[in-house]
Amino acid sequence: MATRLEDADALVKACDDAGVQLFVVKQNRLNPPIQLLKRAVDKGRFGRIYMANTTVRWTRPQEYYTQAPWRGTWEFDGGAFMNQASHYVDLIQWLVGPVETVAAKTATLARQIEAEDSGAAVLRFRSGALGVIEVTVLTYPRNLEGSITILGEKGTVKIGGTAVNRVETWQFADYDDDDKAVEALMNAANPASIYGSGHFGYFENVLAVLRGEARPETDGRSGRKSLELILGIYESAKLGCEVPLPLRPRL
Repeated sequence: MATRLEDADALVKACDDAGVQLFVVKQNRLNPPIQLLKRAVDKGRFGRIYMANTTVRWTRPQEYYTQAPWRGTWEFDGGAFMNQASHYVDLIQWLVGPVETVAAKTATLARQIEAEDSGAAVLRFRSGALGVIEVTVLTYPRNLEGSITILGEKGTVKIGGTAVNRVETWQFADYDDDDKAVEALMNAANPASIYGSGHFGYFENVLAVLRGEARPETDGRSGRKSLELILGIYESAKLGCEVPLPLRPRL
């Protein structure tokens, strides 16, 4: 929704003052496997969550950046975390909960851009769980993986594929009727687009909200959370130390 917190806050305030809705697109939340994973978390099927990992191993050639001068710049784009991995940063905190601290390393290893083309961040969640975010746009020769894994005392799940659209592992100590729905997804192919089908559900929610039939699933305040975590990652990488969150009081 923005590359700076002050810009995100200005968007939220402007919409509040005008009495209009602010929608932020987080379509990966609506991928069928992710919806089932969210239900499992909310039902407490994992018990205590120990670890969470999200991995984005994609490729963006130099030509991608030279096609548009704004790409890879700090002012208008950011790097692999801000652009390619923003939805995955959103997913890990949406599923596991608020992040307490982050320690990160970033690097510009191969692309001629201002921002990073690769990086890794270690998270400590308020719950005590640990997390890792691994991101690169240097994967040879094509996009390899966009995944999220959650490990708990009573469950292990990995949603993978090119963009969190395939159930790769789904194991729990106790049965739930959702497991039947998972069986139908286990061998599902990647969608033709890396963006999956979540945009359809997103627009359905927008229409329902405008008709007065629902609440926004991802409003400005929700969208701000992933931006804050990304900026915390950048701050940690720049300063070379662990950074606490929130970076500043939330709205």
